[in-house]
Amino acid sequence: MKQGNVEDLWQHLRWLVLLDQQGSFSKAAARLGVSKASMSQHISSLEKAAGVMLVQRTTRSATLTAAGRELVESTRGAFDQIATSFANVRDLAGAPRGLLRVTSPVAFSRQQLIPQLPLFLRKYPDIQVELDMSDRIRPLAQEGFDLAVRHTSAPPETHVAWTLASTRTVLAASRSYLRSKRAPEHPLELAQHACLHYPRTQGTPTWTFVPGDSRRPDPVTVPVSGQLTVNNSEALRDAAIAGLGIALLPDFSAQSALQTGRLVEVLPEWQSTGAFGEWLYVIRPYAAHASRVSQVFVEFLREAYAEGFAPRA
Repeated sequence: MKQGNVEDLWQHLRWLVLLDQQGSFSKAAARLGVSKASMSQHISSLEKAAGVMLVQRTTRSATLTAAGRELVESTRGAFDQIATSFANVRDLAGAPRGLLRVTSPVAFSRQQLIPQLPLFLRKYPDIQVELDMSDRIRPLAQEGFDLAVRHTSAPPETHVAWTLASTRTVLAASRSYLRSKRAPEHPLELAQHACLHYPRTQGTPTWTFVPGDSRRPDPVTVPVSGQLTVNNSEALRDAAIAGLGIALLPDFSAQSALQTGRLVEVLPEWQSTGAFGEWLYVIRPYAAHASRVSQVFVEFLREAYAEGFAPRA
């Protein structure tokens, strides 16, 4: 490659930007669908043409040097604009088409999102969905996701967010459990019950409630204990159905079991606070343009969950 032939460097520059996003040669190579050796060779060719080291290499990671950082920051916007322009042109070609990569919490995905996907995929046969079910907060741009569903009280300010639905936390138990134990009439009585808990700290777990009557806003916090602690609301729901105790659940996990009578709500006049998020959002990394594939998926989800997750009679 001749040092002055800038056209030959464009692909190398794009790969350097991607290397910065992924943080390692192996991850960047996997994202591009090439070998790690090929990735390394492209970056080495770019360094040779630039006449300066651009990447500080270790066995586990790749960090840009000051020169590499300056090069990435000065060219990233141009590549983003090219991607936006191409997406705009492609969206004019007719029906939405292409791959959509989505990450979503495990329980919500299994109970709510996956049942909706067949309708979406039949409506848009040229779209392929790659769904990552994970309760870990994934870095969207770095890992190549187009969209994420987040259950939280506030979306990240660094992303574009759409509200899907408000959610509330439900205290629920099986009828068999409530027949074996006197149903609590006040949150403080939960201290005498088997409580199925979602672990958040290593100390004594507590649940906090406020009265549904807004004229009495004072919160009540009660320490809870039980035989089972599990970091998945679907597993908590199933344990409650099996009669192991009283579970605190997001409404989208409890909805089906409450509808069928497998669970009944406990202390309905009290509202839990701080246990789970208050809203479901779909978010995407900030960019001037969202692909049409992302747009139609967001529109589909907002329509699907417009009525929330309250049990229907």
